[in-house]
Amino acid sequence: MPLPAADVVDRLRRLATSLVSDVFGRWAGAPGLLPVAGLAPGQVVAGAALTVRTRPGDNLVVHKALDIARPGEVLVVAAAGATDRAILGGLMGRYASTRGLAALVVDGAVRDRSELGRSAPPVFAAGVSHLGPYKDGPGDLRCDVSLAGVAVQDGDLVLGDEDGVAVIPRARLEDVLVAAEAKREAEASETAAIAAGTWNRAWVDAGLRIHDVPRA
Repeated sequence: MPLPAADVVDRLRRLATSLVSDVFGRWAGAPGLLPVAGLAPGQVVAGAALTVRTRPGDNLVVHKALDIARPGEVLVVAAAGATDRAILGGLMGRYASTRGLAALVVDGAVRDRSELGRSAPPVFAAGVSHLGPYKDGPGDLRCDVSLAGVAVQDGDLVLGDEDGVAVIPRARLEDVLVAAEAKREAEASETAAIAAGTWNRAWVDAGLRIHDVPRA
């Protein structure tokens, strides 16, 4: 799958996972995958998914994925959410930086958080464990995966920030981008209205149905 154009990635980095989730049916997020290292306050990372499916607790094919990664991709590892053994740590994180990866997303555990913070791309994971991985396989590369319950195809767009991870199917990219950018502008207007004391709250009462409950 061709990598997305640089201007598309720039547009994604100016969004937020919450915007993408809101305009995409509120289900595009991978719940439970949170930043554990390397993400600066307010930073948003984005790129095309390099998908990996591995046996829980095993990282043989993850090592191979790093060898074939293209600069700007986001490593997406489906490891069944198992958090008893780390899929990657400081050494692999450092190598991922030399490969130019935009972020590492692991539906499983990682380790060496301080080292990851110093030398790896931003890392999102389901947990942290000091126990190391097996290196026996099996696994799949550039395949369809389930990332914390969200379907991801190789080449789909992945967005990560302080709130977690969102996924945009490649075929829906432009529609979701335009809708998320429009919502960002709408929220900017609401922010200005709050500051000015003019935020229209009529919709709250309009959405309520009040029922009086008699006291005994």
